[in-house]
Amino acid sequence: MAESESQEGNYDNKGNKVQNFKTDMEELLEKMEELTVHAAWMAYDCIPTQTNPDLHNAMQHLEDAFLMCKEQMEKKWQEVLME
Repeated sequence: MAESESQEGNYDNKGNKVQNFKTDMEELLEKMEELTVHAAWMAYDCIPTQTNPDLHNAMQHLEDAFLMCKEQMEKKWQEVLME
């Protein structure tokens, strides 16, 4: 009798392990799909930069202008707070 209960417990334990394995595999597959899409978009974004060097220069100029503007805004904000 105890042997049959032990076998049932082993079967349940194996069933849980299989279910956990399936769940883990589904989660890993989902993460892999997300990373694949992310990598594809990164590659897609790199193509225009490599084919058009002016785009890189324009983006760098835009970033520089943004950082200068941000710096000025922070200075003005500090001046307003001091008043």
